[in-house]
Amino acid sequence: MIREGIVPLLKPPGLSSSDCVVDVRRLFGEKRVGHLGTLDPGAAGILPVCVGRAVRLFDYLVDKDKTYRFELLLGTATDTQDSFGQAIEAGPRDIPAAALEAVLPRFTGDQEQLAPAYSALKSNGQKLYDLVLQGKEVPEKRRPVTISDLTLLKQEGEGRFLLEMTCSRGTYVRTVCHDLGHALGTCGHMGALLRTRSGPFSVERAFTVEELKAMKEAGELGRALISCEEALRQFPALTLPEDRLIPTRNGLPTDLHGNDRQPDGTVRLYSGGLFLGVGRIEKNRARLCVHLYE
Repeated sequence: MIREGIVPLLKPPGLSSSDCVVDVRRLFGEKRVGHLGTLDPGAAGILPVCVGRAVRLFDYLVDKDKTYRFELLLGTATDTQDSFGQAIEAGPRDIPAAALEAVLPRFTGDQEQLAPAYSALKSNGQKLYDLVLQGKEVPEKRRPVTISDLTLLKQEGEGRFLLEMTCSRGTYVRTVCHDLGHALGTCGHMGALLRTRSGPFSVERAFTVEELKAMKEAGELGRALISCEEALRQFPALTLPEDRLIPTRNGLPTDLHGNDRQPDGTVRLYSGGLFLGVGRIEKNRARLCVHLYE
């Protein structure tokens, strides 16, 4: 059975991302397992989990944009900025959809976001939510984020809206909801949250843990895996001459002067009809950076 690649897992509400990693590790019998970006326990959606040598691709896949569908609930702010927290502020709920659509453009583009106090970001080695639970002062943590798209899909009721957002890694959707409430002259928090896309991985191709268990019983668990090569399709392919196969595998660079000049950047590297892994081109020289061949 194929035991390495990326599992597009459909995480349900109520499980932590770490719980999901444990499930995948048990199913595949593989110690080297890690996810590509935490989803809060109350959220659902695509959670790509790397198995085996695929964990080496973390730095190449984790920074990709993500897409979410989420509920904005106006009229109440909570200390966690989502439905699991305690109410700390109240305001009007009867905000028309047109007013919400009018403020959405303010939230797109490059910006600095104030991370919520209930978050796993660290200050002097301690997670912010641990400081909150200890009753200590929580320092402000601001981070640059990019929201490339923020769209109102529909109004579900008074003060209840369904939106879709595509954003950079590290963007807090619940903070967007909190800030939208204040931008509308009231307050708000996030309701349900579904991550529909994480880089090249989408929820349409995701499997639940129950489905993975059934596939394992049928001897078909390998079908759930996306190969490392496929996961890297976003990067261009570069094929080196066959006589460069052994030197490349040994970590030696290959001069590309015989080809058209290649731009610097990350590539999928091939030689001798084999996919070798992640390569890097610098100053028209190619070197294998991440070994993924058998």
